Amino acid sequence: MRNTFAAAAFTIAVVACLNAASPVSLPDPAVDDPLAATSSRASLVVAGGCFWGIEEVYQHVRGVTDAVSGYAGGTAREANYELVSLGTTGHAESVKVTYDPSQISMGQLLKIFFAVAHDPTQKGGQGPDVGPQYRSVIFAADERQQSLGSAYIAQLTAAGTFKRSITTRVVPLTAFYEAEAYHQDYAVHHPTQPYIVINDKPKVEALKKRFPGLYAQ
Repeated sequence: MRNTFAAAAFTIAVVACLNAASPVSLPDPAVDDPLAATSSRASLVVAGGCFWGIEEVYQHVRGVTDAVSGYAGGTAREANYELVSLGTTGHAESVKVTYDPSQISMGQLLKIFFAVAHDPTQKGGQGPDVGPQYRSVIFAADERQQSLGSAYIAQLTAAGTFKRSITTRVVPLTAFYEAEAYHQDYAVHHPTQPYIVINDKPKVEALKKRFPGLYAQ
């Protein structure tokens, strides 16, 4: 569906409309963990539209060691692209971000999520991708992630950062199921595909421009 030129043409109009608005400047999270004293590994699972773009954004973030496309929110037997695309499985296209807490905090990862990885005010999908499988979610692996995610949403809401209400939900992570191999590093392997050029490359450029200290080539 996303590989068709018809979908890409429709996306041009959508993105042009979205980009017409002034960029939103987000504050740092008031509640966050300090950088760890030693190197280690932690992970965060988020969803917000097609996983190709979110994966590519986090692959360019300093301190992120891996970003994997997958599914979260549903059950194992329904964790495949054909079923998830129906929008009836409970899954959302998601990305598991593995990072080093001594280099970047979860709060900074969330700031990138809300600022450039997707539009948290869109309801029922992102751009041309419509359906519950494209909803905005932070899948919290524990109480601390639940607290950090909820606190940042509350902070942004209280500050009136966005003109529209934030639709992002923070829900417990029950499991993450890795997507099919052909979805992994999709933007890297298909840099000239119309969907990638129109929808995802601008996110990486926004990351580079707005977060120069966190951008990694």
